[in-house]
Amino acid sequence: MESNLATILGCDIGGANTKVSLLRTTKGEVEEIRIASKYFPFWKRGEGGLVDVLVELRNEVAKDVEIDAIGLTMTAELSDFYETKRKGVDHILDQAEKTFRTTPIYVLDVEGGLKTVSEARKEPLKTASSNWAATGWMVARQIRNCLVIDVGSTTTDIIPVADGEVVASGRNDLERLINGELVYTGALRTNVASIVERVPVRGQSARVSSEFFASTGDVHLVLGNIMRNEYTTETPDGRGKSRGEALARLARVVCADSELLSEGEVLEIASYIYKKQVEQIVDGIEQILDRTSLQFVEEISAVVAGLGGKFLAERAARIAEIDHVFGLSGIVGFEASLEAPSAGVALMVANRIEGV
Repeated sequence: MESNLATILGCDIGGANTKVSLLRTTKGEVEEIRIASKYFPFWKRGEGGLVDVLVELRNEVAKDVEIDAIGLTMTAELSDFYETKRKGVDHILDQAEKTFRTTPIYVLDVEGGLKTVSEARKEPLKTASSNWAATGWMVARQIRNCLVIDVGSTTTDIIPVADGEVVASGRNDLERLINGELVYTGALRTNVASIVERVPVRGQSARVSSEFFASTGDVHLVLGNIMRNEYTTETPDGRGKSRGEALARLARVVCADSELLSEGEVLEIASYIYKKQVEQIVDGIEQILDRTSLQFVEEISAVVAGLGGKFLAERAARIAEIDHVFGLSGIVGFEASLEAPSAGVALMVANRIEGV
């Protein structure tokens, strides 16, 4: 290690986005952080492109420094590119080893532990979809009782923390879906037909098409919740990301177009979808509060994060009547809040190798 600095690269390999955080720490205290991310759709390019993406991201944040160790977490094994999660975990670990070669790799598991690559291969289902554990661990070091609500492009993680420990009931995705800790709704990629069955049109209620005509990225773009440059995923129709194109996609949800519906009518549809998406997250929050020890805590805090942290997570937390709502950036810093799982796993590895 250089001058008692631990230099760790945290990697969060998702099905749609791969993110990295370079942390330089001294005795567990972060001295420097650099972040980068890249849209990489596994369902299209998973066979051989991950090494190139990881090399590109590593060079972007760590070209001028020597990396002491890698922290790795993933959710991409769920991609339908893989027949099973087991095969997905194995392939992703292969790609990581090819990329980082002799640099030690620590793999996060769903219990919040760090494993070697060989250990992770033996228990792939404990390695799968573990990134939420890094976020929860990082917040639990700072706040003893809270809900972490992290709304990404595709999903929402709701992580309960009590007495400074992550107290999630679920470990894998299935268990977390059952327990309200994973809500499959996100700020960009969610098909609006998975949120609503009907929408208001001209004072009446219209059923929606189940085709993938519009996404939540379109909803939040036309409502001003995101900027055009934040709409980082592909659009449902392959066209552009202008306001007009997003309005046209939303009109198509009720089998209409921009000639049949006015802008105001489409915005009414978008506002209704937004309201119902927030309610999906509220439902998860209330399910968790009903069954955890947090229901007995006098004052509960929510820590909101991710692209949808402000306009989805915070709004849901306030509707659920949570006492205090904080942005993750105010707790762990702005850069770490943007890519919480990769920053969290990097900090976990730094603590391991520094012995703190």
